[in-house]
Amino acid sequence: MVSFNQFLAHLIVLVFLFSSLCDGKVMMEYIGATGVPVSFDKVPIDDGIDFHFVLGFAIDANNSGEPQNGMFSPYWLSTLTPKSVARIKARHPNVLASLSGWSLGDKVLSWYNPKDPDHWISNAFTSLQSLASDYHLDGIDIDYETFPRNDTTFSYCIGELITSLKNNSIISVATIAPYYRTVDPYIRLFKEYGGVIDYVNHQFYTDRVRDPRAYVEAFRTRATQFEAEKLLPSYEVDGRGIQGDAFFDALALLEKSGFSVNGVMIFSADASKSNGYYYERKSQAFLLNSTAATSN
Repeated sequence: MVSFNQFLAHLIVLVFLFSSLCDGKVMMEYIGATGVPVSFDKVPIDDGIDFHFVLGFAIDANNSGEPQNGMFSPYWLSTLTPKSVARIKARHPNVLASLSGWSLGDKVLSWYNPKDPDHWISNAFTSLQSLASDYHLDGIDIDYETFPRNDTTFSYCIGELITSLKNNSIISVATIAPYYRTVDPYIRLFKEYGGVIDYVNHQFYTDRVRDPRAYVEAFRTRATQFEAEKLLPSYEVDGRGIQGDAFFDALALLEKSGFSVNGVMIFSADASKSNGYYYERKSQAFLLNSTAATSN
């Protein structure tokens, strides 16, 4: 019979081997936001990558787009069920829910300055705790993309929500997803609560850069606004910004410029399905072969 100490020693070895295998390389992939039939198990995942699926989206609004004061409901593809999440987590244990997104149907969603921020936080905590339990979630991604001119509550509400969810072991991972028009509220959030934010999924494809050198300069700018080590290069499949293999030229140039490419964010698995997940495969290969550059 194996003693407890022997079991513990074996467990420590396994954890060390897994950590060494992943080597801190992260892949974020949005899934389920567009209505295109897609499943977790078709997406290629390398064992050496810390892969995170990001479900799009959990929204604190009803079907008509009316705000529900922090009561979040799942609006991602209905076939991405709790059972399917449990199955993928048995092999690759990282699934997050992204909050809000751009729109619900033809209704543009917006941060709406709740009248009682603490009540909103309480509702959000309760609803996301339930959602995390139902869907076996590991974390949340913050993707509010429209703000009122007089935003006064976003950084407090979201920062306190993440802090409470982490302090109560409801989630272990929190990410944010700013784009060029929403940088300011996210900078405030990161400045005040950066310690509980693990990654920044900045939407570089909205910065309208299409060549590697311009991409590096955009990354350099965002690295001064957020921590470079938490900032992930991003790519939109068949979408805006840099396209094709020029993206991988940009990743190589980032390393040559002194940045550590710690991960990649792709939007989205829905669009990648038609090309056999080419960008997911190549991104993971790049990350596993990338050099250990020192971040600028």
